[in-house]
Amino acid sequence: MTDFAIAPEALQTQIQETLGAKAKRVTLALGEVTVVVAAADYLEAARLLRDSPGCRFEQLIDLCGMDYSDYREGEWEGERFGVVSHLLSVSLNQRVRLKVFAPNEDLPLVDSLTSVWSSAGWFEREAFDLYGIVFEGHDDLRRLLTDYGFIGHPFRKDFPVSGHVEMRFDPEQKRVIYQPVTIEPREITPRVIREDNYGGGLH
Repeated sequence: MTDFAIAPEALQTQIQETLGAKAKRVTLALGEVTVVVAAADYLEAARLLRDSPGCRFEQLIDLCGMDYSDYREGEWEGERFGVVSHLLSVSLNQRVRLKVFAPNEDLPLVDSLTSVWSSAGWFEREAFDLYGIVFEGHDDLRRLLTDYGFIGHPFRKDFPVSGHVEMRFDPEQKRVIYQPVTIEPREITPRVIREDNYGGGLH
C-alpha cells in the first residue's frame, strides 16, 4: 500500500482518462472525486475502475439507493432513482464515488455489481428492498430488512409515513396477522413548557 494518495485533481484526471466517453461527468468537490456514468456503461465502468493500473479500486465499501424526486425542494431535473457506490483502492490509497441513474422511473433497473465486487450483494438487496431498484444479474435479489409480505419500498419519498399494513397477534386465531393500518393521521402540536410550571412546580 502506498503511504500517500495522489492529489484529488490527479485522480480526477486519471479517472477521466480511464473511462473516457463512459464518464458523463467527473467532478471534484471538497477533496472528493465523483464520477457519473450512464446505466448502459455502469458495469463496464466499474470493471475499468477495478482493473485499470491508475485506478485499482479493489473494494466496494458502500452502495445505496437514492430517490431524488424531492431533491432540493423540486429543483432536480434528472432521473428519479440513483445508485451511489463508494470505492476504495487499498493499493493506491485513493477513493472515488460512482453514481448511476436508472433511466426508467416505473421500473428502476441497473446492472448488478456483484460480478465485479461480491460485497455489492447485500448492499444491492438493501437498495432493492428500500427503494425498489432492480439490479439485473444479481442472483439472490430479495428483500433484506422488511418483513415477508411487506408492501412498497419505505425509503421512497412518496411512501406514506404510517405505511400500508400493520402486523399484530390475534389471540382468537393464535397467530400473527396482517391488516390495513389503523392509525389515524393527526397533527402533532408541540407542547409549550412554561418556566414557572417546569418540573411540576417543585424547586
